[in-house]
Amino acid sequence: MSPAPDVTRLSATELGAALRALPYRQSALLVMRLVQGRSLEDSATFYGISPAAFSVHLLRAALEFTTEAALPCRPPVDEAEEDVWARALAQALERETAVVPPVLTSVVALSRRVRALGTEVAATLEAAEREEVDSPRSRREDWLRRLAVLALLGLTAFLYCNRSEEAPRPPVQPRSQGR
Repeated sequence: MSPAPDVTRLSATELGAALRALPYRQSALLVMRLVQGRSLEDSATFYGISPAAFSVHLLRAALEFTTEAALPCRPPVDEAEEDVWARALAQALERETAVVPPVLTSVVALSRRVRALGTEVAATLEAAEREEVDSPRSRREDWLRRLAVLALLGLTAFLYCNRSEEAPRPPVQPRSQGR
C-alpha cells in the first residue's frame, strides 16, 4: 500500500483556490460535505438524491479536486469500480480507520485535510467571494447589465409608440338560416 501523499503542505488558501477552480456543482458538493461538515444523508437529502448517488457525485468531484491540487489520482475504469470507490470514500470520511483502496489514498488524504481545515477554507472562500464582488470587473459587469436592461426598456417603449395602427375589421355578418 502506498503511503498517503503529504497534503499538510496545502494551506487553506491553496485549498480554497483549488475549490474555486472547479465547476460550481462539484465545488458545492465538496463544500457542503467537507467544509461545512454535513453528513452524507443530509447532503443527499439537500440535493434530493439517494446517499449512494450523492457518494458517486462526491467521488467524481473529489477526483477532479485532487487533480486540481496536483496530487496523483486516476479515474475509475468502469461503473462497478466507481461504485466501490464511492462507498470507500464515504466510509473513509465517516471513519478514520476505514480501509482505503491504494488508488484513493491521495483523494482521501486531501478530503480529510479539507475537512480538518473546514473553518479556514470557508473563511478563504468567503474572502475570495467578497473580493470578487468588490472587484472593478464585477462592478463593470453590473453596470453593463443595467445598461442592457435600460436599452431593452427603451427599445420596447420605442416600438410601442411607433407601432402601426391596425385597420378596423369589418363586422362579420351572420348568415341567414334560410339558405
